Amino acid sequence: MLVGYDDPSDQRSLSLDDTSSTEESPDETRLSLETTNDVVPYIGQRFPTHDAAYEFYSEFAKQCGFSIRRHRTEGKDGVGKGLTRRYFVCHRAGNTPIKAANETKPQRNRKSSRCGCQAYMRISKVTELGAPEWRVTGFANHHNHELLEPNQVRFLPAYRTISDTDKSRILMFAKTGISVQQMMRLMELEKCVEPGYLPFTEKDVRNLLQSFRKLDPEDESVDLLRMCRNIKEKDPNFKFEYTLDPNNRLENIAWSYASSVQAYEIFGDAVVFDTTHRLTALDMPLGIWVGVNNYGVPCFFGCTLLREENLRSLSWALKAFLGFVDGKPPQTILTDQNMCLKEAIAMEMPATKHALCIWMIVVKFPSWFNAVLGERYNEWKAEFYRLYNLESIEDFELGWRDMVNSFGLHTNRHIANLFALRTQWALPYLRSHFFAGMTTTGHSKAINSFIQRFLSAQTRLAHFVEQVAVAVDFKDQAAEQQTMQQNLQNICLKTGAPMESHAASVLTPFAFSKLQEQLVLAAHYASFQMEDGFLIRHHTKLEGGRKVYWVPQEGIISCSCHQFEFSGILCRHALRVLSTGNCFQIPDRYLPIRWRRISTHSVKLLQTSPSDHTERIQLLQSMVSSLVAESAKSKERLDLATEQVSFLLSRIRQQPISSQETLPFCIVPEENGAFRIRRRRRRKMHPPLTIHRHPMCVEIIEEFQKCHLDHPIGKFFGDCTELKVKLDRCFRAEKAVKRKVNFEQSKKMRERLQALRKETTEAEA
Repeated sequence: MLVGYDDPSDQRSLSLDDTSSTEESPDETRLSLETTNDVVPYIGQRFPTHDAAYEFYSEFAKQCGFSIRRHRTEGKDGVGKGLTRRYFVCHRAGNTPIKAANETKPQRNRKSSRCGCQAYMRISKVTELGAPEWRVTGFANHHNHELLEPNQVRFLPAYRTISDTDKSRILMFAKTGISVQQMMRLMELEKCVEPGYLPFTEKDVRNLLQSFRKLDPEDESVDLLRMCRNIKEKDPNFKFEYTLDPNNRLENIAWSYASSVQAYEIFGDAVVFDTTHRLTALDMPLGIWVGVNNYGVPCFFGCTLLREENLRSLSWALKAFLGFVDGKPPQTILTDQNMCLKEAIAMEMPATKHALCIWMIVVKFPSWFNAVLGERYNEWKAEFYRLYNLESIEDFELGWRDMVNSFGLHTNRHIANLFALRTQWALPYLRSHFFAGMTTTGHSKAINSFIQRFLSAQTRLAHFVEQVAVAVDFKDQAAEQQTMQQNLQNICLKTGAPMESHAASVLTPFAFSKLQEQLVLAAHYASFQMEDGFLIRHHTKLEGGRKVYWVPQEGIISCSCHQFEFSGILCRHALRVLSTGNCFQIPDRYLPIRWRRISTHSVKLLQTSPSDHTERIQLLQSMVSSLVAESAKSKERLDLATEQVSFLLSRIRQQPISSQETLPFCIVPEENGAFRIRRRRRRKMHPPLTIHRHPMCVEIIEEFQKCHLDHPIGKFFGDCTELKVKLDRCFRAEKAVKRKVNFEQSKKMRERLQALRKETTEAEA
């Protein structure tokens, strides 16, 4: 007879007596049938298979407060009579097995629950009339331990099972990037059970995901490359590069999407390269390129997975990224404190300004200074932020020395290291470089939350590329929604200055809010003209100030605070000089395209300059395709597009095909209700003239437009002469009003300057 044990430790620990190992007589079987309950196992109970007997005994054990496991067997399938006898025992039967020591394999210090319990059920195989069946030939329900309560028995491993349907749901949830706690709560709501009453626990879900990730790394690499090739077939603009080691295994991989490359063309002047994360699927370092668009929303540029974070792999990642963006390096790049990455940037992007992300430094402060400073930690942190936001390098270095003396940090190695790297993180040293506002805490949190969205997912490496694409698409949709909400909000003008209204019509609400803050502060500063420029000083101060250089003929203005170079927004000092010099519009060069109300696709079209007829037609087709795609997103957009296109077609059909002339007048409506009219001449174009919504002017303009639609350009001076005379009168009247207003403003400015000079002379005396 062959005797087998499912657990080798049971061979020496569990002893069943000889009487219990033999079959009982039929008389005893009939007695058990008459006196026992069908729920409790009894001698002679029949089952078609041994698995059915196991399920029955398992259900009985669950009601009693314990679980069972398979014990030893007699016989073997396919040998002689086959399997003839089977034992099922309590989960606490037997003794703790002795594990062999293995120095190379770490040992788990886990306590055993076995206590030598003798409860069991034995079944034997009986063949009658050619049909085999299994009968209960031994049963004992005496335990030497306490049984569990009904609300506790469900936590035993034997009763914690995850069905195939639940497994597929869990894996689907893992691809979305939600946490295990969120998965559990979702499934509790779906199954309408109370929290904590699912047939499995959070630990079981984590073990399932861990087993799903425990695949062959080579197979994972092959699946990852196959996934990238499939995406490339669907989207030819998808870009990816990879390298293989000498064993032909995946070493490094980088990829970027079409929308990411398109966004980089406009917003790639300032980039964050975050390499502080690791992908848990294969424990590989992960690098992510992100930036900020014109609405202040983080945008994704590219991603890379590296086998090792060394100089060679980081240099390869930077080369691959530059290949994705046609070799255009960013103006500035923000990273963490990584010496290998610093050397790689110096090699691959020598013209790019490298700086350190302040939020990656600040996150280490609690471990660096909390124990050293104790109760003064918050006070020191506030002083650090004050020094960080200073404008002058001299003030920063003096303040840093005072801070070190005040808090007694002379020998602290972290303070010494921060001061040695001050030119790479302190704002006084970085204000002459453009960072698009990504040095602020708010932007750092937004970028970090964007990265964490697809890092929190528990999924395979092959699905990671697709998962990042989903996260990028989700972020693009959220950005579109935020853009729509910003554009629908009514802009509140705080100063009423012409520069403010002009900037509000050009800049995005995000950028305009930054400029508006500077416009409001500009009113608190006094302007003094000097030989080499202007001195701008706060009205409460008698010393100091900022020097502003302005060349009105060329439209060039610069300030010693470098606010425009740092953020792309003019500072209050420059705005004060423009206001003093009777400048009613900010020069176009100081309203950068990256902060304007314009989409990525539109900027790309504006940057192209097709010369021949075929290229112009292709450009028009591209614009029409974009119009259809954007209009199909909502009913309101579709109605607006249909109305405007119908009007445009009617205008185009009335134009002569061979005419190369232009209108003598160009009428452009503005958002504030006025009309901007340009009068064209052969040699000289007059400056734009604004006609406000006066009833007579509006009536004349409407008649003028109707007359032009009724008569071609060649007949304009024949049938519309009277309207032309009326418009000329409007021009002359408006110019007279403007001359009067300008004269009064100049007079007030002269009086103000005289008063300021007088006050300055008296103060110096």
